[in-house]
Amino acid sequence: MVARDGSRIRTRARRLVVVGFIALQLGFVIRAYQAPHQEFGYQMFPEASRWRADIVRVTDDGRRVPIREPWFGYEWSSLVRGRGLTTPWVEHHADSGLDRQLRFLVEALDWVAANTPDDDETRYLEATVEASHNTRPSVTMTIRSRDRVAP
Repeated sequence: MVARDGSRIRTRARRLVVVGFIALQLGFVIRAYQAPHQEFGYQMFPEASRWRADIVRVTDDGRRVPIREPWFGYEWSSLVRGRGLTTPWVEHHADSGLDRQLRFLVEALDWVAANTPDDDETRYLEATVEASHNTRPSVTMTIRSRDRVAP
């Protein structure tokens, strides 16, 4: 009698583990479509989208200084890495889709604006982006970071 109760408990435990595993996988699938970067989403055939961006620092006096030039000891390529963001002025394939790539760019602009404390003249960063979604004609858009807090 004890053996049967033990096997029932093991059987129920196995079922609970399987149901829990399936529920976890379904949670990942749902998150893949709701998360901003869709970390758990997989596309067998990714987009054929391309993008490039010219980024400038807009100073308090209105000057527009390209980020290719180092400023106050900072260099864009050492501050921002990955996803084509190290060299945004070069045309890149949007690996994770154009919408997500642009989100990465917005986050990079905001991060650099917030994490360059020695820079006391930049008001915000601005990117002029040229993008082509799935071989459609290119569109040009402007994206800017949050305004920097004065030091």
